[in-house]
Order: sequence, then C-alpha cells, then structure tokens
Amino acid sequence: MASAAGDPLLPGEGSGGRRLGFLPSTIRLKTSVWSELGGAVGDLGTYIPIVLALSLASHLDLGTTLIFTALYNFSTGLLFGIPMPVQPMKSIAAVALSSAHLTVPQIMSAGLAVAAILLFLGATGLMTFIYRLLPLPVVRGVQLSQGLSFAFTAVKYIRYVQDFSRSSSASTAAARPLLGLDGLVLALAALLFIILATGSGDDEDVAATDGTVRRRRSCSRVPAALIVFALGLLLCFVRDPSILRGLRFGPAPLRIVKITWEDFKIGFWEGAVPQLPLSVLNSVIAVCKLSSDLFPERAELSPARVSVSVGLMNFVGCWFGAMPCCHGAGGLAGQYRFGGRSGASVVFLAVGKLALGLVFGNSFVTILGQFPIGILGVMLLFSGIELAMASRDMGTKEESFVMLICAGVSLTGSSAALGFISGIVLFLLLRLRDVDYRGIVGGWGAGRRQTGNKVGGDGDEDA
Repeated sequence: MASAAGDPLLPGEGSGGRRLGFLPSTIRLKTSVWSELGGAVGDLGTYIPIVLALSLASHLDLGTTLIFTALYNFSTGLLFGIPMPVQPMKSIAAVALSSAHLTVPQIMSAGLAVAAILLFLGATGLMTFIYRLLPLPVVRGVQLSQGLSFAFTAVKYIRYVQDFSRSSSASTAAARPLLGLDGLVLALAALLFIILATGSGDDEDVAATDGTVRRRRSCSRVPAALIVFALGLLLCFVRDPSILRGLRFGPAPLRIVKITWEDFKIGFWEGAVPQLPLSVLNSVIAVCKLSSDLFPERAELSPARVSVSVGLMNFVGCWFGAMPCCHGAGGLAGQYRFGGRSGASVVFLAVGKLALGLVFGNSFVTILGQFPIGILGVMLLFSGIELAMASRDMGTKEESFVMLICAGVSLTGSSAALGFISGIVLFLLLRLRDVDYRGIVGGWGAGRRQTGNKVGGDGDEDA
C-alpha cells in the first residue's frame, strides 16, 4: 500500500521509521501519531459514563481507577500490539448501581472472583478449548447484540438528559434541549463532523488523476474523535467555571480495601455470577475473533493470554479499590474505528489517564461531571456500529438465522448468556437436521445382516 502524504510516521519509511526504531514493535506507529491519538479516545464513550456513575453513586475512587487502568493500558499495548481496550466490567457496574447497590468492598470482591475464574480458564487452556469449540454464528450473534446494545444506549445519551448519580445509563423522561452546551444540536454537529471526517471508517479506494487507484485511510486524515473529545473537555470549564475551585492536586492515597467474608459472598453472587458469561463471551472470545477480523495480517490472539490478562489486571487493582476491568469487543471496535492500529494507541491513552490520576486524583470527577453527555453518546454510537458490522460476514441464510436469534434473545432478555445458550441450542438442532438417519439405520441393519450371515456360515462349516 502506498504511503499516504498525511501519514509521515509509517514504520520503516523515511526518517520517521528510523526515529521510532528503538521502540518495541508492538507500540510502533502503524499509521500517524494523529490517527493513533484519535483511536486512543475511541472507547471513552463507554468508559467515562460507567466510572463517572460509580464515582458519584458508589463512591469509587476515580483517581485510583485512572492510575490502575493507565497501567493496564500500557501493559496491554506492549503485550498485544493492537489497541486492546481496558473497560469497566459492565454487569458488575450495573448491579452496583441498581437497587442492590453494592459497596466498594463488594464490587472489588466481584472483580476478584471473576479474575480468579478467568485466570484459571486461561492458565489451564480451557479458554482456548472453548474458543475453538464455539460456532462462528453464535460468536457473531454475541457481537451483534453487544454492538446494537451500545448503539441503543448511545441514542438515549443523545436524545435524553442523563442522571449518572443513579446509573450509567439512567435516561430521564426529559428530552435533551435543542440548544446549549450539551444540547441536541451540539451532539448532531459532532455526529456529522465525524461522518464527514472518517466516512464509514474503513479504507477507501480513490481514483487518482492519472486513472490509477490508490488507497487511503480516511480515519487517519483527521483525528475526529480526538477533536470532539477535546471540545467536550473545553466545554466542561465553559459550562461551569467554578469546577476549577473544586480541583485538588495530587494523587489519591493508595489503601488496601478490607473485604470481609460477607462482602465476598454478596459480591460473588450479586456481581460475579452475572458478569462471568459476559467476560468470557465479550471480553475474551469476541475480542479474539474481532481482532482477527480487524487485523488479518497479525497472528490470531491467544484466548488464553487474553483471559490471563484480565485475571492478572484485577488481581492487582481490585485490592486497592480500582474498578474491576476487562477487555471488550466494543472498545476495540471503537478504537479501531477512530484510527487506532497499534499498541501505541492505548499507550497514549495510558499516559493521559496516568497524568490525570496523578495530578488531579479523585477531584477529576468534578470535571467529568460537566462533560457533554451528548458527545459521549456520539462516540459510543460509532463504537457500537463498528462492533455490530463485524457480523456482516455470514455467508449462508442458516448462519444468519442462528446469529440473529442469538442477538435477538440477548437484546430482549438483556443477557448475553441467555442469547448464547439459545444460539448453541439452535445451532445443534440445525446440525441434527443434516444427519442422514436413513444411512445410519441402513448401515446398522446391513452390519447386523452381515454379522448374521457370518455366524450362519460358521455354523455350516462346523456342521
């Protein structure tokens, strides 16, 4: 592929490649700095609402979460070499913000329980066995349901006023005002800008003046997501200049979370049990499959490594009160959609999170509380659509049928596990229809007759 004029830092080309030659290959730039920076903020449409809601409603320490997720981002960027996301465990967050309202020790207990199970599945190789065994249409159904779920939530963010002190997706009955610094017009303007800047988010064939065809990366020309996110941060201070007075400089002090046996029991049954199917399906299996779709030139991600990665992350951070985290196919899709192509993308994000966590600590929640939610909705919308589009490769009507049933049950039942089970049962039923029962019965009957004839022949010889 020809080098684009707007991508001066392609590895191995010109002085840019020589300047970056000392870096590990996993975090060397695959496109431009601006493209990777745009991809770095691609999953914040999911990350910010959840951690903001938990900080406001459950008293989660945002500074500690920022610092540990920064370390996770840096490690996964070096380890995997792709924009591997680090996102809060959504089911645990949903339970914590529901009527059950888990305490911080109970949230950490749930994260530790999920981490232990995923670490066991990865270390023993069982996760790889599960990954190889699952039929592709069922995996695509999980991806489609998660992508559409993100898209539906994003539309709520754009259309309705949110109250994150109660939930990460608490849409009120009030429609978002048309004008204002968090109005519908602002959100729609951001939406149109991203579409004009990045198109469908894929590489495009462009006819040159000499009649030849060249390829360009539309999403690497303008860091649309970075520009929109920077605008949102600027508007935080414009909307409420008094937030400057609430800032406190310095990192939050690290403290070991004290977890009782009662905390662990509640965290396990209320948080870990509903989270585990989502972590296995979306955080490991769907991530591995999506990475092979988005980066076909790379070796396939090992499900065991991804599973162990999630386990180790939480075994470190949860003891200090950092939000339980995992990888997610939606976050990977979002970072890819906005230009992330290497581990450098999440390393840039790690630097930003670490700086904010060390400089502002938990007081940064006052800034995030003023972030325009409509803009977050726009970013989340593109992440969801990118993830859902991974399911477009179903080649037969039967595969599409299984995928759509799996996705439909997941969405209507609000449970990826229920959709997954439905998809597996449906897939097995369709396989049973293809079995040649007449051939099996006929072969069994012929075998019995042959055995009988042999026995009869032996009897004649004995006579």
